[in-house]
Amino acid sequence: MAKFMLILHTDPSKWKFDSPEEIQRIVEKYQAWSEKIRSSGRFVVSDKLKEEGGKVLTLQKGRPSVVDGPYSEAKEVVGGYFTIRAESYQEAIEICRDCPHLHYGRIEIRQTDVLGCGGE
Repeated sequence: MAKFMLILHTDPSKWKFDSPEEIQRIVEKYQAWSEKIRSSGRFVVSDKLKEEGGKVLTLQKGRPSVVDGPYSEAKEVVGGYFTIRAESYQEAIEICRDCPHLHYGRIEIRQTDVLGCGGE
């Protein structure tokens, strides 16, 4: 079975909530969706990324260059990811159809390459 990375892109302006209770309700929706993936045997790994901080590494004139970023002022940031197992892109899409993240951003679905560093 193939592995697919679900990259959760977020518009930071959509993450403004009225109360801790509202945040808790949203977290519970993500947890329930994640548990559904786990119980199906499709789950591989996932993490939510911190809202602030991070580094961007590039090569400038042959030397590594490091700058701070991304910033919450950015129009869109990667907020987290899941890696799942699915038979095809179509099955990965079906798994994502009820993901709560679709209310706050978009999900980029990419199949992993068995020739990559993960080796699986």
